[in-house]
Amino acid sequence: MDLDMLNMFVIAGGTLAIPILAFVASFLLWPSALIRIYYWYWRRALGMQVRYAAYDDYQFCYSYRGRPGYRPSILMLHGFSAHKDMWLSIVKFLPKNLHLVCVDMPGHEGTTRSDLDDYSISGQAKRIHQFVECIKLNRKPFHLVGTSMGGNVAGVYAAQYPEDICSLTLICPAGLPSTTDSKFIKQLRELQESKRIDRIPLIPSTPEEMADMLKLCSYVRFKVPQQILQGLVDVRIPHNEFYRKLFLEIVDEKSRHSLHENMSKIKAPTQVIWGKQDQVLDVSGASVLAGAIPDCHVYILENCGHSVVVERPRKTANLILEFLALLHSIDNNKKQA
Repeated sequence: MDLDMLNMFVIAGGTLAIPILAFVASFLLWPSALIRIYYWYWRRALGMQVRYAAYDDYQFCYSYRGRPGYRPSILMLHGFSAHKDMWLSIVKFLPKNLHLVCVDMPGHEGTTRSDLDDYSISGQAKRIHQFVECIKLNRKPFHLVGTSMGGNVAGVYAAQYPEDICSLTLICPAGLPSTTDSKFIKQLRELQESKRIDRIPLIPSTPEEMADMLKLCSYVRFKVPQQILQGLVDVRIPHNEFYRKLFLEIVDEKSRHSLHENMSKIKAPTQVIWGKQDQVLDVSGASVLAGAIPDCHVYILENCGHSVVVERPRKTANLILEFLALLHSIDNNKKQA
């Protein structure tokens, strides 16, 4: 083998080795960086673009795909301590010609965080209304989707700004009283009694606590490597103080049952999706909503926990699409009658 040929193999080998070594180093030394790259790549692959919108001195960060058309736009509100990218698993199964908007909730990820802001559920609903007006999403009524804390906010939004929305999907929403205490509620009571409320199960600070949180939130048991658990914790730790403040705000008397207090005002056709094995918010909340909202369609998913969006993304996407198709069909029949 001549020298030129040997050099060519060395260069080619080096070119391949560099990204492999970079990946291994990121996985072992900086797993949080790998997680950020993962979300960036997934957004890009699904065609989601990140943008910012300003309301006075307040900044909202959101991702979107598509443009407003004859079908309603869809606005998605994530849950406590999550971010806009949690919806990517569902976005994957939604048509590319649908106009989708996923916003970081107040204080989360790229949206402004301020000690002076009102993080109660009604305060968050007002902020989301500001966002909607900023990007002129309410030129036509849109479909609103919310999960967990975001479901609480979505329900209150639907009650307070009924002219903005045409329909509503609530996925395991918070803000409801329950006849049955979930595992999470029992854990909170035990922590309060032992005066260890600083150790909130939804705010992990170690890989072991992260694994426990994933078990609490999911019926499906995901095998997550230790390094990835460490990365997930590393991403969250800088925000844990804010998460504690927010958590205490949304479980306070002012916000704890916000959805329950507003559900009778919801006039839009409503879809409720809930995991039957939800250990965070008991599934009995679905029947509470069904009894209070006139046009309410309830879907209970077997073998599914609180993290419906992650555990059953295809099913959830299909349920939302079927619900929108049903409403479109009813609308057409009314016009023809």
